[in-house]
Amino acid sequence: MKDVDRLCWTGILLGLAFTMTNVQQFAAAGSPLWSLAWFAAWLLDPMVSLVLLAILRAEQVAARRGIRMGGWVRAAKWFTLGATYVMNTWSAFEVGSPALVVLHSVPPLVVFVAAEAVTELRDKLGVAFTVPSVEPERSQTRRTSFADYLAVARAARTAEVEVTPAWIREVTGCSRGLSPRLAAALRAES
Repeated sequence: MKDVDRLCWTGILLGLAFTMTNVQQFAAAGSPLWSLAWFAAWLLDPMVSLVLLAILRAEQVAARRGIRMGGWVRAAKWFTLGATYVMNTWSAFEVGSPALVVLHSVPPLVVFVAAEAVTELRDKLGVAFTVPSVEPERSQTRRTSFADYLAVARAARTAEVEVTPAWIREVTGCSRGLSPRLAAALRAES
């Protein structure tokens, strides 16, 4: 599990490192080489990237504990990702080169997709390594029912747990689409 986490974070860091020079060129906007404006332009990308990394890490830690993040956190994540994308691709769009647009789009988009996936990957892998695997009774596997997922969540619930969709996914391994319904059903039981 840790190797998947490390690889994903390494990809995110490399993607952000790739964007750094493009964002610097965007921010420097033709400032003379070695001028104060040229040096200051090097601060823009790390500023945005560090905020993004902090948000991603906080989301990951919070999800592991079943804590739901608010709208401002998601807005900040999307804003920093969007800002990185726009600043990284601006010059490519400006010159109208499809090849440059693709080249400068791939790293920020990989960062974006990985940022959305990293928390869910960690949650699912955490469940995979903590829930004992169940051998099917028959040669055919059957789908897990809503009631089965609810029973697993009910058994894992303790008094201090805040029942959230993220917590439901963590303890049951259910899908992102099913977890809100399961959380609502479990909360309704109390």
